[in-house]
Amino acid sequence: MYKMTFEELNGDYSQERMDSVAKALEEVLTSALPQGCITVGVYEAAKSLNVDPDNVVLCILATDDEDVKDVALQIHFTLIQAFCCENDINILRVNNTRRLAEILGGGGGGGKQSGGEPLDLHCVLVTSPHSTSWKDPALTKVNRFCRESRCMDQWVPIINLPER
Repeated sequence: MYKMTFEELNGDYSQERMDSVAKALEEVLTSALPQGCITVGVYEAAKSLNVDPDNVVLCILATDDEDVKDVALQIHFTLIQAFCCENDINILRVNNTRRLAEILGGGGGGGKQSGGEPLDLHCVLVTSPHSTSWKDPALTKVNRFCRESRCMDQWVPIINLPER
């Protein structure tokens, strides 16, 4: 007798759906970047969350396999997640920091700061521009995915950003 998992019964976490959300996340990041609506780095994100949490529309926590053993980073993640949950900020976990660097670095920048040091991509905040209320269909799709994940008790869903 074949037993189906909850995800198979619900259909919410099919590979097609995950790819669709990953593509929407990429669209959100590429449209927010030129507007100056991206905050990169654990410490910079913590400062931004402290100053204006109502302006943050999405928090992305990114790790690679070697980051799992970094206890200090995991503590930062726990604190950021708790703050985001308390302030009703959607959170996603991304498991491909190299692809995230490509998206945010625009290809040519390679994910480097102006001084040549690599960006700290472990935490990326997407904020709403102050001038207008941002109505992005891709952001709506990502936020819906986060809401649905919370309903299934998955508070920090994990997205795989596929290589290009």
